[in-house]
Amino acid sequence: MVSRPAVFVDRDGTLTEEVGYVNHPKRLRLLPRSVEAIRCLNQAGVAAVVVTNQAGIARGYFSEDVLHAVNTALASALEAGGARLDGVYVCPHHPSEGAPPWRSDCDCRKPRPGLLLRAAADLGLDLTASTIVGDKASDLEVAPRVGARSVLVLTGYGLGEWEYRRDTFSVMPDHVADDLLGAVEWVLRQRGAR
Repeated sequence: MVSRPAVFVDRDGTLTEEVGYVNHPKRLRLLPRSVEAIRCLNQAGVAAVVVTNQAGIARGYFSEDVLHAVNTALASALEAGGARLDGVYVCPHHPSEGAPPWRSDCDCRKPRPGLLLRAAADLGLDLTASTIVGDKASDLEVAPRVGARSVLVLTGYGLGEWEYRRDTFSVMPDHVADDLLGAVEWVLRQRGAR
């Protein structure tokens, strides 16, 4: 399989509105311009992959069935706008809460690289040609571990993170964008410059 670049997108606060734990599909709402952002990646041949920590499962806030229903609703909402995800990778674990198997010090909880490595293996992705997009510093910390670039978006927690916490970031983003579409436009400009 020929490897290709990806944009790894955090779900809550980056692709969808940050509403706390999404315990029902009706609580999931796409942010403005998210559909356009994913559609741009589709058209450019860049994989669009959601990577998300969903410790609500470990904490008992919602079940695996609810998570699947929410992800199905996400895919449907994107498809209605002519966009599609290449994959959705979820860490349901928490290192100290819940009961096994959900209470686990796993390799897949961001900022660890397990979700990205799994997606790269499954989908034939080149991590060193890829970009991680998120609304929190912790979303971006995985980027140097896999040789990827990172973009902080100012949606969700992003504005507060950037304005009030950036001096605590262990990894500075390669770019800061207003939203996911701004991040995708930057990624595609960078690809064109190579």
